[in-house]
Amino acid sequence: MDHIPRSQWNALVPEDAPSLRHEFLEALERSGSCTTATGWTPCHITVHIGDTLVGGAPCYLKYHSYGEFIFDWAWAHAYQRAGLKYYPKLLVAVPFTPVSGNRLLHHPEFESASIHSIIAGALPQIATRLGASSVHCLFCTDSDLSPLTANGFVRRESHQFHWRNDGYHDFDDFLQKLSSKKRKNILRERRRVREQEITLHWLQGDQLNSSHLDFLTACYTNTIAEHGSHAYLSREFFAQLARELPDSVQLLRATRNGQDVACAFFIRGKTALFGRYWGALEHVPDLHFEACYYAPIEYCIKHGLTRFEAGAQGEHKLSRGLTPEITLSAHWLAHRGFHDAIGRYTTEESSQLAEYTRVLHAHTPFRKHNP
Repeated sequence: MDHIPRSQWNALVPEDAPSLRHEFLEALERSGSCTTATGWTPCHITVHIGDTLVGGAPCYLKYHSYGEFIFDWAWAHAYQRAGLKYYPKLLVAVPFTPVSGNRLLHHPEFESASIHSIIAGALPQIATRLGASSVHCLFCTDSDLSPLTANGFVRRESHQFHWRNDGYHDFDDFLQKLSSKKRKNILRERRRVREQEITLHWLQGDQLNSSHLDFLTACYTNTIAEHGSHAYLSREFFAQLARELPDSVQLLRATRNGQDVACAFFIRGKTALFGRYWGALEHVPDLHFEACYYAPIEYCIKHGLTRFEAGAQGEHKLSRGLTPEITLSAHWLAHRGFHDAIGRYTTEESSQLAEYTRVLHAHTPFRKHNP
């Protein structure tokens, strides 16, 4: 990213997409989180007219499938069984960030369709030149899918759970829209946290000091260790992000008797809040639900944000007021046989997902007939 002028790149980024900003992507690279050493070689795409940057896409040459949240391990194993190399592959995405948004970017003063078409058409050529088996565009939008599918990409669907602000006045107003059983459960979980003398404090980026960053990093690495994963993100990543995007970084600290117990890390856009990382140095019953769902929902209502995205997976989010949303990705594989097989697979997968989503909506936590 340091080869691309910050102001020019940011001119391409939608105003509610903080994780696509130059500062976010550059922090990943400068902190060592996204480098060849970690299996993420940055190779961002740019489109120019003369000296003017008119289009782009965040792009990485990948040597594994970690940190993506759209799973293709089975595809990689199928390649291996066939004696073929799946890695490296080309990834158009925001690393470690399962947040949907435009992946084919354009300058608002230039016609978008032609710029998107140029990028979509160039991706398979770039993959071939780099020796990549495939191209994967993750958590993209419908506007991305149109030029991608026109250039031979296969559509794939997944799902997350999001909270939508239906013009609530406060958290109690939100609770009144839920069924009695769900409402009582949420009140009980919040009460248990208070009874354990837990206090929550919101801090934004420019309020974070060295102690806060140390604690955030400790919580993050502890969660990673508990799940047997690899800690890509470093203290320097969080520190640089807080410096460069102070209005976007939001940290929720949980303390007891003045001592830090847990924290949750969020990125705020103009109209949305995105939950990213959670960690605790000791177990406090129900604190995860409070810090990762209820307090962020309350924050969104207070600040007039229209939605809260709590991250990937988690059916338990449904009973806490978050509802299923379809997420999209697009895939192109150089091997024609595998490409056609993936096309058939994703079609069947989408049918199964549609039925699963229908079942989830049938169990919505909201009252069937609001007064």
